[in-house]
Amino acid sequence: MTVFLCGFMGCGKSTVGRILANLLGINFVDMDKYIEDKENMTIAEIFEQKGEQYFRMLETKAIEELSQNQMIIACGGGAMLNDKNAEIANKNGMVVFLDVPFKTCYKRISGDSKRPLVINNTVEQLEDLYNKRYPIYKANSSLSVNADKTPNQIADDIFKLLTNNRG
Repeated sequence: MTVFLCGFMGCGKSTVGRILANLLGINFVDMDKYIEDKENMTIAEIFEQKGEQYFRMLETKAIEELSQNQMIIACGGGAMLNDKNAEIANKNGMVVFLDVPFKTCYKRISGDSKRPLVINNTVEQLEDLYNKRYPIYKANSSLSVNADKTPNQIADDIFKLLTNNRG
């Protein structure tokens, strides 16, 4: 089983992904880290030196590569906004949207210098971005979970949904 976790920055994809992978006994991959390792650059450096369009192309390539394995994949906040990415992910696995209110996400990401979109935008701009992305996350996901809980609770909820959807 390949599971792609999607949602806005700070919704808990990486933290929950590690816990969920442990519960399922499969590997976990943080897609941003995967891209950084392959490019030998940070996400911020990729954005700065090669641009967002180049980074988005790397995301598509990563989804294609990673979808060939059974694992939990924490996608970057923008990965499932691309319909092609969502199509590849849903064809090869299951996309789970971690649904968290903006205020919770913002508390978790404010001041994070590793996130180009956080550094370069005001709170209002980030909230606007969240509001634009939210319906796309919902539309491009197989499942949606309330992720305004502890990481263990969220992972347990996803585990139960996945187990129920398997058979």
